[in-house]
Amino acid sequence: MNVTLRDKFFGCIAGCHIGSAMGAQVEGMYWQDIEKQFGFVEDYTSYEHYGNGWKREPGTTEDGVERQRLMITAIMEKQGRVTAEDVRAAWIDHANPNAGGWVSEPFEGTLLAMAKSGIPARDLGKYCDYAGLNSFSRACHAIGLINAGNVETAKEDILEVGQLYQTSNSRGLKWACVTGVAIAAATMPNATVDSVIGAIYDNCDKDLVVSEIDEQLKKTASLKDIRELRQYYDGVYSGKGIPYPFSYANEVVTKGITIFKMVNGNTKDAVLSGVNMGRDTDCVAAVAAGISGALTGGSSLPEKWITQLDYATSINPYTNSKRTLQENADAVYNAFCSRLKKEHEFYTRMSALL
Repeated sequence: MNVTLRDKFFGCIAGCHIGSAMGAQVEGMYWQDIEKQFGFVEDYTSYEHYGNGWKREPGTTEDGVERQRLMITAIMEKQGRVTAEDVRAAWIDHANPNAGGWVSEPFEGTLLAMAKSGIPARDLGKYCDYAGLNSFSRACHAIGLINAGNVETAKEDILEVGQLYQTSNSRGLKWACVTGVAIAAATMPNATVDSVIGAIYDNCDKDLVVSEIDEQLKKTASLKDIRELRQYYDGVYSGKGIPYPFSYANEVVTKGITIFKMVNGNTKDAVLSGVNMGRDTDCVAAVAAGISGALTGGSSLPEKWITQLDYATSINPYTNSKRTLQENADAVYNAFCSRLKKEHEFYTRMSALL
């Protein structure tokens, strides 16, 4: 495939946002209930979250994308890699004050209030009760993209920026490294599904992360489609009765990687597989389709999905940004180009002295 870097950026952002919007309508449902009520989900429908009575326009995204939009804003303003302090500044300057309980999780309102207090940005995650969740791993795509082709700095920045949501060296951040590393690896020239998975194996926590992913890739290797995959996972992940029982990072990211492998990085197929998986459908789709899009771009995504999501964003009164999918992707792409130019100028200047 001849996929440009700009299209990889678009595929990653669009795959994440579309998967989030389509999966949000069935989030928290078991796949058996999804099938009974919807059949096989292949498009957006209107939905309501938080019991607040707001029937969202089909294609409306959810809390994870709102996190990502603020990271994109920080990258756009910095024109390069960002720190936790950079993203905290974007929260303060650009977060919609009405988002909490409407399009963002209630705990994010608490984090925003603390962010305005002046305590160090890296300390904020210490006050969030959900250190093992996928809060960051399902939203950190832009951090991987600004580090396109460099898995080492992608991992560094995931561990840095992620401290806004989770404690340093927590399980949630170790699993978020999978998303960031995979996206950085997928943007490399001549990247393949296997090279992306190889980058995860080489750069992520061996005992906690790689061992679980490797086990599940081996056990699902013979499964042909999402219908077989979701039946298999019924016997692997079944948490319930606790806060956010479907949303632990190991479950969501592992499912995302096995889908990425199963669909051979096809972005559209990754969206549909994640959406119809059951449990935390929007987050699984965001991970699987975001990584797939970073590898193969957005050409497989139907134009009607893109157009409807952009429209839903344009009328969303609670979002942190009304940028279109292309505008979000280009914001990170242009920042990456700016970073690359600065680094090239630095190399040229200093190599003259070698």
